Amino acid sequence: MAMIGAMVGAGNIWRFPYVMGDNGGGAFVLAFLVLLFLLAVPGLMAEVALGRYTNKGVIGAFREVVGRGGMVGFGVVVILVNIALMSYYSPVIAWTLYYAVHSLLFTFTATGFEAEAFMNGLFANSALMIGLHTVVMGSIAAILVLGIRRGVERIVVYAVPALVVALVVMTIRGLTLPGASEGIAFTFGVQWEYLTFSDTWIAALGQALFSTGLGWGIALTVGSYLREYDDVPLGGGVFTAIGESSIGILAALAIFPIVFAVGVDPDAGAGLAFVSLVQVFPEIPLGGLVAILFFVGFFLATFTSGLLITEVSVTTVSEETRFDRTQTTLGVCGAIWLLGIPSAYSVDVLDYLDFVFGNWGLPLAALAIIGIIGWVAGPKRIRMLAVNRNAGIYVGSWWDPVIKYVIPAVMLFIMGYFAWENYGTAEMIGGMLVIVLFPIIGYAIMSVVEGRGGQPDRAEVPGGDD
Repeated sequence: MAMIGAMVGAGNIWRFPYVMGDNGGGAFVLAFLVLLFLLAVPGLMAEVALGRYTNKGVIGAFREVVGRGGMVGFGVVVILVNIALMSYYSPVIAWTLYYAVHSLLFTFTATGFEAEAFMNGLFANSALMIGLHTVVMGSIAAILVLGIRRGVERIVVYAVPALVVALVVMTIRGLTLPGASEGIAFTFGVQWEYLTFSDTWIAALGQALFSTGLGWGIALTVGSYLREYDDVPLGGGVFTAIGESSIGILAALAIFPIVFAVGVDPDAGAGLAFVSLVQVFPEIPLGGLVAILFFVGFFLATFTSGLLITEVSVTTVSEETRFDRTQTTLGVCGAIWLLGIPSAYSVDVLDYLDFVFGNWGLPLAALAIIGIIGWVAGPKRIRMLAVNRNAGIYVGSWWDPVIKYVIPAVMLFIMGYFAWENYGTAEMIGGMLVIVLFPIIGYAIMSVVEGRGGQPDRAEVPGGDD
């Protein structure tokens, strides 16, 4: 539930439908589900289990496995990706805040309301967007400094169910609109040629990681706090994947019938959910109240996701430096705010960064985590000591080669296939820069910080299957 609560938000309701709309609808869903259960479920088990095995945060867990030195820099890669993702996730939270405020003003059921003009007006007002981004990061910093995150998360216990109920109501109404059948066909009809496109698979890989949190460092952090009888295979893997994907597919079911009914282009990009969903509220009895349930719940879900994403970096930096928690929180939130200004200024920048970091940065971070489990700590050791400890279902030896060979091979193939098909494009160049620069930066930082010349102390390494 902690994992689902952390990741239910913009990744499911904003990102899943718009990426799906850009990549062939049902073909993307099929590719997403294949990668979800082939990669994300066993990968989540591994990441949570690494946290349980080491009882440490991201960088501490890497140090526990690889020893001291520059190789710990791969843990820094996870933090760098986490901060980069949060830098453009904050402006998305800002969108939901703006829409939540207007839902309370009953803007979406007012006479003469124009959904596309409303959204475009928000995106065109750079000063407003940067101001909202500032409010979001300032609020996150204040909550983390004051230590009242748990109080906010208690609200989400009620907000997320309200959000799901509102989505169900909107789905039911959307399915009755003229032209909705085209939306259903788009959502579940598979155009097989899309499965031959590298764009479909790189997008599905990014979404499988984005939706479930694999590679964010969240699963590892949650794993480090597990109690004795918590269940890694079910809770960390299966339930998280099913819960996250269900919300995403429900959002698609709510959005695409409306998209086709009102004539919106399904590949309209990052604003798809915001321009389509608001058009159904005037068609629903008590639509103004449903809009409040949806957008207030949506904002709170995305905001608490932002809290936990930021918390991973704050906790790690605080553990690894001499700064106190207040200084670390202000420093991390300040860096995220500064890096997020371009995404707040331009939705096109946000769209590009989401592609680069969602589809390249996250796989890189996930590969770093899976790599030290599969090739240093040893999957057999992690499986026996952490995955199967008090587990409700026993994970057999099949898991070992999946972690060591299958997940890295599939991810590297998809990334290589996209790079080959899109050689020289801005997306490919941005992805290559992330792949090359982040490990170099991480290695350099930890080599300097630990003063060991980048060579891990093998005497401290607990790994290996033997």
